[in-house]
Amino acid sequence: MKIYRYLIVLAVIIFSEVTAKSQLPDLQPEIIRFEPFVWPSELPGDCPFEQSKELNGIKFLGIKSGYHYGDTWYPTWASNDTLYSPWTDGKTKRLDGYTDWSQSWVDPVHITTGQGVIVGNDPLDIKAYSIGLDKSSPAFPYNGRYPCGSLVYNGVWYYGTYCLGPDNNAKYGDIKVNWPWIGPFVGFRTSKNYGHTWQVCPHTPEKPLFGENGLYGSPVKIGSPHFVDFGKNMEHSPDGKAYLVAHGADVTDTKWRFWNDSWVTGDQIYLLRVTPSEENINNASKYEFYAGKDGNGKPLWINDFKKIKPLLEWNNNMGCVNITYNAPLKKYLMCVTDGGNTVSKMNTYILESDQIDGDWKIVSYMKDFGVQAYFVNIPTKFISNDGKQMWLLYSANFSLDPVGKGWSKNPPGSHYGICFQKIQLLKDGEK
Repeated sequence: MKIYRYLIVLAVIIFSEVTAKSQLPDLQPEIIRFEPFVWPSELPGDCPFEQSKELNGIKFLGIKSGYHYGDTWYPTWASNDTLYSPWTDGKTKRLDGYTDWSQSWVDPVHITTGQGVIVGNDPLDIKAYSIGLDKSSPAFPYNGRYPCGSLVYNGVWYYGTYCLGPDNNAKYGDIKVNWPWIGPFVGFRTSKNYGHTWQVCPHTPEKPLFGENGLYGSPVKIGSPHFVDFGKNMEHSPDGKAYLVAHGADVTDTKWRFWNDSWVTGDQIYLLRVTPSEENINNASKYEFYAGKDGNGKPLWINDFKKIKPLLEWNNNMGCVNITYNAPLKKYLMCVTDGGNTVSKMNTYILESDQIDGDWKIVSYMKDFGVQAYFVNIPTKFISNDGKQMWLLYSANFSLDPVGKGWSKNPPGSHYGICFQKIQLLKDGEK
């Protein structure tokens, strides 16, 4: 009788496990292969950056991986070897078989942003999924609230959001634009259990962390900051501090005033840093801001936000920015997107420097990348041991149909959601 009962219990357990597994979503990434090619770098005539003599080209190795999920994926590499990332504006599968739906602009009451996980050591064999949604405080006086800077450090997840307006489908004359005014960076919510529960951000759109406004088209400098990727648990930070990089503007451009300082366009890049802790992360007085260099060429770091100065400038040609430290090469790599008029084709370029505040030089200027690629970044977890090969992560074509317009998706496989493209940095004579 005992054996009979044991067999029944065992059968129930096995049946339950099989049933649970059958309900799990297929989380295998979509893989696309194509002929490798070197992207032709086409520098605009007014480009202020010198061509790098050490790295002067990017080769796409003909492998794309990814998911047709929501966008805004900025992975941070935690000490438990897992990548954690924000995401929004779309559907992302969960492990329990359900699908989370996030929108950052429906109305002030139902604005949600998602948190996700990427597990695995190779984008060809990863699993990416949602671990939940968070409802933000009302975005008034703005219409949208989106994810930006995200960092998991010593087990605490710092998740930032920023505001956008006046709406996500505006027109000025015959030109359609998308979120043409960037609002302020609000601040961070925090989690001590890897995104399953959260401590609410103490700041609001009306009273943001750095006190910027952005309403009615006034310029914002720190509208959409992103943490510099220093590797697993910030292991390669030069001083134990977390650095953030952001795009913005310091004046209203009368020619392009409606979208010169938007979610994906700007004039300048700004740099700031903080020692990450729950006490510091939402306290503006704990931050230091890059304020140029002294007479000896050494960087100046100040606590007065009003004295912040751009790290880089290129009028009408800068936008969403991310920096990764490539430890094998001992190089910083900066990905910048120029978003055109925010619904047009977009250009992405990559810069390199030995120092985060140093002499930035251009590696490649990729005209019409995507053809509409944005949120471009390079996760450190997937950089090769020699530092030459890595994966570009981005989303693409949210408002354009490349096939319908007769354009080719370039590189192949570019789509809305999670796109990983394997690339190789080239030196002189390499093909």
